[in-house]
Amino acid sequence: MSTRTKSRFAFVGHAFAILGAASAAAAAVEGHRRPTDRHLRTLGIDPVNFPSADKF
Repeated sequence: MSTRTKSRFAFVGHAFAILGAASAAAAAVEGHRRPTDRHLRTLGIDPVNFPSADKF
């Protein structure tokens, strides 16, 4: 498998990870819960700076 092919698979995998994290974080916020730190980090958000669930 060429480097270019591996790069494409990595891009697609990363895109799915971002979409999944965005969906999970949105569902958590709509449910008045705090998204997990893992999902926030995937989206590029520092979990320390994200408000707690009681501030929604």
